[in-house]
Amino acid sequence: MIKVFKFGGASVKDSAAVRNMTDIVRHHAHQPLVVVVSAMGKITNAIERIHAARFDGKPYHEELNEVVRFHTELTDELFGENRSGKSALQSQLDAFNQALNQPCTSNYDQEYDSLIGFGELISTAIIQAYLEAEGVSSVWFDARKIVITDSRFRDARVNWEASRHCITPVQQALHENKACVIQGFIGSDSRGNSTSLGREGSDFTASIMAYLLDASEVTIWKDVPGMLNADPKKFKDTVKLDRISFKEAIELAYYGASVIHPKTIKPLQNKGIPLHIKSFIDPRAAGSTIQESTENDHLIASYILKDHQTLFSIATRDFSFIVEDNLKEIFGILSELGIRIHLMENSAISFSIVFDTDKHKQQFLIEKLHEQYSIKYNEHLTLLTIRHGNEDSLKNVLHNAETFIEQRSRHTMRMVIKTETAV
Repeated sequence: MIKVFKFGGASVKDSAAVRNMTDIVRHHAHQPLVVVVSAMGKITNAIERIHAARFDGKPYHEELNEVVRFHTELTDELFGENRSGKSALQSQLDAFNQALNQPCTSNYDQEYDSLIGFGELISTAIIQAYLEAEGVSSVWFDARKIVITDSRFRDARVNWEASRHCITPVQQALHENKACVIQGFIGSDSRGNSTSLGREGSDFTASIMAYLLDASEVTIWKDVPGMLNADPKKFKDTVKLDRISFKEAIELAYYGASVIHPKTIKPLQNKGIPLHIKSFIDPRAAGSTIQESTENDHLIASYILKDHQTLFSIATRDFSFIVEDNLKEIFGILSELGIRIHLMENSAISFSIVFDTDKHKQQFLIEKLHEQYSIKYNEHLTLLTIRHGNEDSLKNVLHNAETFIEQRSRHTMRMVIKTETAV
């Protein structure tokens, strides 16, 4: 039975973490295993800064040198005099430099995707070489040749049929009992352009691989004991959710639970493939399981904070009603710009949306709307979501926070607030 493991940036952040990851893989290497790996540590953030500077025509070589230094030092620590790791690293660094030296187009998102995957390409090249050096038979795959998508850069949609036709080499390697190491987060379109699946999309890649391979299970290895009812970095006294349904996990992921990517669950649900979330710090601990049954979903309240949000309000200039034709136009522009709405609210003459702060996209949105509409926006906000909570749950979270929008439904409370929260 094929298993899919996904290791995030924290699980490969330094040489000690890579060794720990290798021990986990070695323990399971007797069975067919796909290993999906993210960029190491905070490298994706660094490449984002490189991309932004390059696109704006600003210097980026200091940031680039830091990326090279980080990986070079880590490779030296892992391999010593063994040249295999250094050769694998250099090959990917050469490709990265080649991409940076290409003429920069005016398409910000496409340029982003042409660079952003090199964090994963570098990390997987190092890790696959290290697995081999440690006696774990393995093979490296380029996800861009397997995960085929449309051309919606930075938020690409998977072409499942095309991807299914590309999975054969992985199946063959698994049949030969080799661990298959592949990048999370990235793919390519039908023309060979690099694409990405959205930030934190490595979880989704694990789900894609499991779906294409009919895997028996997926395990996401984290620095937490399982799926918690809140982010322990933001909340005290968190509780582990031992077992929740696919349905509840989709809801939590949609609202921004950082432990799983919003798109991860659906392919697994379609084939009934359970998802385990386990600690790479304590691999033998039980962790959490996401599966079909809903019987435990309501037992524990869950809290989700999404920081760096923008509240964007669009109003008619002549005080006429915001009607379906207006909304059709606005949604068309949002789709064109790739802006994902986290919350929306409308009144007679205005329509408000909340989305991740993005200076470039906000400016484009203003340019497209300002002639017909009056626009106001607030930045540096937080979106709070509480699932299966009550008034006491709310009191435990908010202390003198300024509330901009509040919405409630049967199972969910949502508030857009200024970030002065006590949690």
